[in-house]
Amino acid sequence: MSKPDPLADRLRQALRDRPDGPLCVAFSGGPDSTALLHALAQLREARVRQLRAVHVDHGLHPDSGRWAEQARRYCSVLELDCTVLRVNVDVHSGEGLEAAARHARYAAMADALRAGEWLMLGHHREDQAETVLLKLLRGGGPEGLGGMREIRSLGQGQLWRPLLTTPRAVLRGYVERHHLPVIDDPSNADIRLSRNYLRNEILPRLAQHWPHAVDSILHSATHSRAAADALRVQWMAELEHLRDPATDSLDAKAWLALPAAMREPLLDHWLHARGLTAPTFAQRRQIERQVGEARAGRLPCIHWPGTDLHVWKDRLWALPPRPPIPEDWQARWQGEALALPDGGMLEWSGPPLSVPLIVRLRRGGERIRPAGDRHTRELRDLFQKATMPPWQRAACPLIYADGELIAVADRWRSDPGDTWFRQAGGEPCWRPAD
Repeated sequence: MSKPDPLADRLRQALRDRPDGPLCVAFSGGPDSTALLHALAQLREARVRQLRAVHVDHGLHPDSGRWAEQARRYCSVLELDCTVLRVNVDVHSGEGLEAAARHARYAAMADALRAGEWLMLGHHREDQAETVLLKLLRGGGPEGLGGMREIRSLGQGQLWRPLLTTPRAVLRGYVERHHLPVIDDPSNADIRLSRNYLRNEILPRLAQHWPHAVDSILHSATHSRAAADALRVQWMAELEHLRDPATDSLDAKAWLALPAAMREPLLDHWLHARGLTAPTFAQRRQIERQVGEARAGRLPCIHWPGTDLHVWKDRLWALPPRPPIPEDWQARWQGEALALPDGGMLEWSGPPLSVPLIVRLRRGGERIRPAGDRHTRELRDLFQKATMPPWQRAACPLIYADGELIAVADRWRSDPGDTWFRQAGGEPCWRPAD
């Protein structure tokens, strides 16, 4: 009679608790994901749920292509489908290599996840302790100190960490007993990376002095998670009042008036829902100062990797960072869909233009006399009066004919511009990047 296997037993019970939906394993080829995938492949309960794997090739190591092929071959031996996802990690984003790789990885897996699918990760007990310590060192509140959630939404499905209470030794013991081949990524030993430093240097020393250190950390995480969940009920209700559905902006003053325990997770949730990154402790304080000191005429923008947060019209507006716009950018335009430097688009509703127009962006000092207006206006005054968001103004397309400004996107046109467009049989249409 074979001995019961603690990993298989844990997974069998987890599958009973989550009986619906196909399964997909995030398979790096390291010991933890290898143990998870192999153990699931032995379970009929997993096989009948269309078990498959995805492997992310970050392209950060010369052997990453070979590792991807090794992962594919291993899955073939298990008679499982394996999809290799190749990503480009933005190492110059300013958020650090670990964070940039993580964002690229999860974005790729979210795109690859099928409707209703469960993406299973091999994160275990010690991974959870490392996460809590990292959040503590970065000034996290109850949500961060609660550690990784077992289940959360991802793409069209759910991300699932069924082994968060399982010790690393259980997974490593499984690999040894079954003589499983694993990928040895040397970056896992690089203690310049924060998580590796905690794993290889700090936690072993803590365990020498406090043998139950991991237990204590996870016990505190449980309390923090309970507190975070209780607070979530309150700040989610506040979010409904603070958020304008039409613009997806937040009431800045009302947000600042919330207790910090509600203010911070509410901001993070709002940002993540927009596909943006959360600020650090220092950046949060800067946001609070800018909101508290807001004065007419000031247009503060707080920037961090992946996000620009504007304080405008007493509201918070969050956007992805815009690429720099060349000062001398211009283009000949004959009515085709014209991509603007910031990611916006200029389109034409009529037939192709027989005479090309010139499209430029602001260079300073531009003026136009809008049709029906007796006065020539500076664009700055028009933008302010129309309450055009300041982040749109630099990328607003200006349309010229024979060297004369005849239209400002689809917002204002001169009398000659009005005649020009009527004779051409169409209208310009500007689609801002946001």
